[in-house]
Amino acid sequence: MLIRREAPADKPAVRAVTTAAFAKPETPDPVEAGLLDQLRTCGAWLPELSMVAADDQGEIVGHVVCTRGHVEAHPVLGLGPLSVHPAHQHRGVGLALVHSVLGAADATGEPLVALLGNPAYYHRFGFRASTEYGITPPDPGWGEYFQVRTLSTYAPALRGAFAYADPFNDL
Repeated sequence: MLIRREAPADKPAVRAVTTAAFAKPETPDPVEAGLLDQLRTCGAWLPELSMVAADDQGEIVGHVVCTRGHVEAHPVLGLGPLSVHPAHQHRGVGLALVHSVLGAADATGEPLVALLGNPAYYHRFGFRASTEYGITPPDPGWGEYFQVRTLSTYAPALRGAFAYADPFNDL
C-alpha cells in the first residue's frame, strides 16, 4: 500500500471509496460523499492534506482529508471524512492514512487537528476529548466524541470554540 497526496485524476475513485465506506441501504449516496464534494469547492480545502491509499495495483482503497477549521479566530484543522473501502477495512489502511495526514499536518506547522469520531478508534493516534484542552465542540451533545490531537506547534493558550469549514454546517 502506498499513501500519497491525492491527484486530480483520483477524484472519481475517492468519491467511490467514500460512497462505499458510508453507504447503507437507506442512504446509497451518503452525506459524507456530498460533504467531500462541497469541501473541494470551498476555501477551506487544503490539497496537501488530502491523501489516498493505493493498493499494489494502484487502485484507490482509502482517503483522508483535513480542511481548515478554527478555534475562535486561530486556524487549525478538522479531519474528515476518513474513508476505507469495505473490502479493505481492518487491514491497517485507516491507520496508515491517519498517521500520514497527522505527520503532514505537523510538518506544515499546524497546531492541532480536531474530529468527530469514536474515541475507541482515535485514541491510538493521541486524540483526546477536546474539553481536556479547553476547546468546545460545535455541538455540546458530541461530548467525548469530539476530539483533538495536538501537534508540535500547539500552545495551551489555544482555547475556545471550534468551527469546521462551512460545508460541515450544512449537514
